Amino acid sequence: MLTGRLIGTGRTADVYEAGAGWVLRRDREVVGDAAAEGAVMEHVRAHGYPVPRVRPAGPVTPETDPRRDLVMERLAGPTMLRACLEGALTPEEAGGTLARLLRLLHRVPAYRSADPGVRVLHLDLHPDNVILTADGPRVIDWSTAEEGDPGLDWGMSAVILAQVAAGGGPMGDPAGAMLGALLADPSGLTPGGLAEALRRRAANPTMSRDEVAALPAAEALIRLRLG
Repeated sequence: MLTGRLIGTGRTADVYEAGAGWVLRRDREVVGDAAAEGAVMEHVRAHGYPVPRVRPAGPVTPETDPRRDLVMERLAGPTMLRACLEGALTPEEAGGTLARLLRLLHRVPAYRSADPGVRVLHLDLHPDNVILTADGPRVIDWSTAEEGDPGLDWGMSAVILAQVAAGGGPMGDPAGAMLGALLADPSGLTPGGLAEALRRRAANPTMSRDEVAALPAAEALIRLRLG
């Protein structure tokens, strides 16, 4: 489909206007499956989870690829990260909201597996992937979603926050406060989930050298929070 004005850019994708009330997220490279991602979003939305609506990208042309183009509802509101930076939300409130969103997600049944212990996992739930709309928070960027043990989802969110906290800088202390609020009830985080989250973050090709180097300190922070 024809793209409108570029309105955002991330590590791996760009976001364009796509008509009134819609945006097109276009991956720069075909590393995932946008159509499958949209199907996951529609599945969790059907079970009451707060995500943007999605729609087909339109006819396939030489310029389009359903594996990298995802058209979704345009949301109005800041990311949770921006709200924290601007003082509209405290880090503790952000961490508590992330915890609530994880618990709500893990009530959604798997879309493929019949195993009652398997749930839909986001695997990248952090403050920059939550939009604070007038109707409440909405979770975006489901490109890493899969099915599995909820403990891994808790581990990924905890490690992401702990990496920022361990790295210091202006977001170090706020990230530490978010981590504390996320793990105020640590029952969702399992030893296996934490170990797998650390392994995946270390192997993630989008991680910088400094981010990978922060993983041991991040693990220590998480274990300190767990007591």
